[in-house]
Amino acid sequence: MPSWPFIVTALIAFVAGSPPTGLLVARLFKVDIRAVGSGNIGATNVFRVLGKGPGLFVLAVDALKGVVAVLGVPVLMAQWFLAKGIKPPDSWVWLPILGGVCAVLGHNYTPWLRFRGGKGIATSAGVLASLLPMAFGIALVTFLVLLAFTSYVSLASLAAALILPLAAWLTQNDPRLVWLAAVLAALAFFKHRSNIGRLMAGKENRIGQAKPPES
Repeated sequence: MPSWPFIVTALIAFVAGSPPTGLLVARLFKVDIRAVGSGNIGATNVFRVLGKGPGLFVLAVDALKGVVAVLGVPVLMAQWFLAKGIKPPDSWVWLPILGGVCAVLGHNYTPWLRFRGGKGIATSAGVLASLLPMAFGIALVTFLVLLAFTSYVSLASLAAALILPLAAWLTQNDPRLVWLAAVLAALAFFKHRSNIGRLMAGKENRIGQAKPPES
């Protein structure tokens, strides 16, 4: 298989993941989401600052980025091959995985904000729900249980990321998908470095708790 379908898939998926949904939605309310709450552009901070409606909308759109990158972009590539009378080669199975990773990277390092973006949890959820539904279900239950008991979104996200590769290994026969789960989990931990520090210091905000103003 030529290399250009991989390059095109990576670029389209990265661009699809890059729109800063939280920032754009907050601007409709004349709020710079980067200057309030935790300063993050993700759904959690939008939920904290603007309420359930905007927060759920951002969550859904950011998750949809991952779904489009996994199910949309590779299908378009396959249709192009079929239209030319060419059967997509076996290596085509890598395209959804590549698209999913690049969509999360596009969200985390969006060029629209000088390559500073969100933490990729919602976009990763869209990718995982599309490619590893059973493992995603296990991680989602883990997230909801930890959130209910602790009210820490960051801790619940980290716990879900930690269990994700194991859940993928238990529910998947394809090692490529297990590695995908491991990569997305590693990205989640990397983007939550500051949250981990605040959790260890006892300074992390709980859901529903407003962040105290900076001195």
